[in-house]
Amino acid sequence: MIYLVLSIASSTIILILFRLFKSFKVDTRQAIVINYVSAFLFGLWSYEQPLSASTVLNSSWLYGAILLGLLFITIFNLMAVTAQSNGLSVVSVASKMSVIIPIVLGVILYDEVLKTPQVLGIILALIAVYLVSVKKEDSAYLKKSFLFPFLVFLGSGIIDSSLKYFENYHLTKDLISIFSACIFLFAALFGSIWIFGIQKQKLSSFKGKSLLAGLVLGVVNYYSIYFLIQALKIEWLNSATVFTINNVSIVAISSITGFIIFKESISKSNFAGIFLALISIYLISNSL
Repeated sequence: MIYLVLSIASSTIILILFRLFKSFKVDTRQAIVINYVSAFLFGLWSYEQPLSASTVLNSSWLYGAILLGLLFITIFNLMAVTAQSNGLSVVSVASKMSVIIPIVLGVILYDEVLKTPQVLGIILALIAVYLVSVKKEDSAYLKKSFLFPFLVFLGSGIIDSSLKYFENYHLTKDLISIFSACIFLFAALFGSIWIFGIQKQKLSSFKGKSLLAGLVLGVVNYYSIYFLIQALKIEWLNSATVFTINNVSIVAISSITGFIIFKESISKSNFAGIFLALISIYLISNSL
């Protein structure tokens, strides 16, 4: 269970860091690319086994790491576009409600059985994520095009489902570090193509605080994936439980943190969502 708690903590810290980037005027695009390089190097350093190029090139999970690397950078860009065209709350709802995709696939592909309290908890969790995420001032955004929100929803769900698939069929515990590192390596490569090739930015344009922010973000980002995969390996926790508790906890805790630290407003519906989140977590965890 400690891995799930650490995964939630890591992912919540990532959101806090993004909030701090805004306060300190960090170039998020630059920090994101550096973050992937940092996460790759940290994952490489964390890998305790002897490593050779042939080990990676001949691995059964290499193409999965390439795909996930591409998905990571693509979904990030889609989230940025969605935030600009539909609003931040829509991004949060789309990305976190995508938990339904790995839950359904877990039942279909891995014969996972959900107890009645777990089903109820998952339903309450989806309602909670919506209530916590949506602000009154953002309600107009919900009437706009659903193309980008749908792509964020689909992409986020595919990422979670893919992590579960590779954890289930291709990874032993000693391979999680190098697998995570390779995901970030390919995300860094695709991100570099995007920022240097498409956006025509020069390395000399990178600011010192963007480099520092990216380094810190990369370490936390690496652990958010590492701990999530470790949590998925816990035999007595099915993927539905892991993904639901993980997603709803991140939304609830980040909202409370925003209210306490950054003085962000929380509406009555947001408080209701946080309350439902706590109930959903209780129902799911108490039925294990």
